[in-house]
Amino acid sequence: MAPLEDLERDYPIIDSNFRMFCASHGIFTDTDFLMHDLSALEAFARQDYAPQKLEHDVKGNVATTMIYTSIIQWANLKIDNGFWTSIDILLQGGLRAGHVTELVGPSCSGKTQVCLKAASHVARNSLGKVVYFDTGNSFSPKRVAQFLSFSPDPSTTQLNKTVERDMSSIVCHSVFDIFTLLDMLRQLRNNLRSQISFQMRMLIIDSLSSLIAPVLGGGGVHGHALMATAGLLLKEIAHESNLCVVVTNHMVAGEAGMLKPALGESWKSIPHVRLLLSGKYSANGTRIKILKHPYLASGKSTDFVVI
Repeated sequence: MAPLEDLERDYPIIDSNFRMFCASHGIFTDTDFLMHDLSALEAFARQDYAPQKLEHDVKGNVATTMIYTSIIQWANLKIDNGFWTSIDILLQGGLRAGHVTELVGPSCSGKTQVCLKAASHVARNSLGKVVYFDTGNSFSPKRVAQFLSFSPDPSTTQLNKTVERDMSSIVCHSVFDIFTLLDMLRQLRNNLRSQISFQMRMLIIDSLSSLIAPVLGGGGVHGHALMATAGLLLKEIAHESNLCVVVTNHMVAGEAGMLKPALGESWKSIPHVRLLLSGKYSANGTRIKILKHPYLASGKSTDFVVI
């Protein structure tokens, strides 16, 4: 816990005006800020705080977005700077290191796009390496390059070199069965424990359910044991090495034809965070909703746009 005024040297935007704004809402430390309802704080900021500072900002961003990004980076809770502003606000800090985050949704709901953008932003901001396990040939270097190429100054002559450098920070492996995945997870865990981790920051498995679902049929315990082993390894890797682990899960038909996350009730308790992508596109983008979170209430949602 640190007073906001102690952070001004490293983050100049935490100036006296902003600290006064925070104090008026009972916020005096970085912890106070992270525990606050950022949606409500954003609404107050639009009305009260330095509107001239917002004129040059991207539409939809507010001063609170910039400040909480700085604080969370300082506190080492945020995985990257500018992942998706709306998702960052919803999760009060974006994807978190040490957590297993599950993205649930039907086909074409945007799960892979979220994974690719998360990977590209970790690489782009030089936060570390990303290991990407691709189980269905969905990894697209071209799409990652598009995310990496987005720049406020697209005319820069260094852009291609920068994209090539950042692409090298994402290591993709094709994995097509649960046994190969378990072997690779054990090897990765051992490498991390031995500090042979090349400054790894994120692990992505897209999709985990496509490997586990085939071994769950028949009512036997063998498949569930394999699933539990995979879940344990993912939690160990996330916790021991303070990594952000992201996995995707598809939807299956439930009672009365309603869709529900695959892998059943026994898997439900494994991820720290479960996020549902609706797959319904509108003028406001794709809807993402919190199904489970250790600190935040379930049911909250927001829209984001894949660009």
